[in-house]
Amino acid sequence: MNEQAALFKDKQLGFLIYLFVESVMFATLFATYIIFTPAPSSPRPIDVFEAKSVILSSVFLLSSSGTLIFAEKGLNVRESKQNLTGLGITLLLGLIFLGLEIHEFYKYVQEGNGLTVNVFMSAFYVLVGLHAAHVTFGSGWMILLLIQYKTMKQSYQLYTEKQRIFQYYWHFVDVIWVFIIILVYLPYLL
Repeated sequence: MNEQAALFKDKQLGFLIYLFVESVMFATLFATYIIFTPAPSSPRPIDVFEAKSVILSSVFLLSSSGTLIFAEKGLNVRESKQNLTGLGITLLLGLIFLGLEIHEFYKYVQEGNGLTVNVFMSAFYVLVGLHAAHVTFGSGWMILLLIQYKTMKQSYQLYTEKQRIFQYYWHFVDVIWVFIIILVYLPYLL
């Protein structure tokens, strides 16, 4: 194994350790949410959540994993148009998801269901808000990847390493959303 490949393996391992730490943090927030939900006082999840909002948000975010895989296939065969199209659509889907989440939070606050109403709403905002912050960070990262790809002042191999590490992150964020659907929303929407 050459020195550059060994360095990339170290980056991968370091990033996987980071994702493990993130998983522990999210597991703690999920546990907190489960402990405090439903709250002894109103509002309760059944009073707040709407299936339409959850389904729409989920379609956009989870579709972004497919478009990222499309981009990755383009990256593997050095097909610039496919890679850039896949990244661009992934970014667009992520931004639409963020818009829907912001709208959901705004609606809840307008209905009087803010962060401090009860422990359920507090746990909800912290958990889902942290996930939204991760999507925001990932969107910024994608913008940087698109700029770097267009300017390509570095080797193609170095760029592919950056995009592969980003892909781990984005798929992780999608997996967390699946857990949010299953543990936060689904029990109260069925």
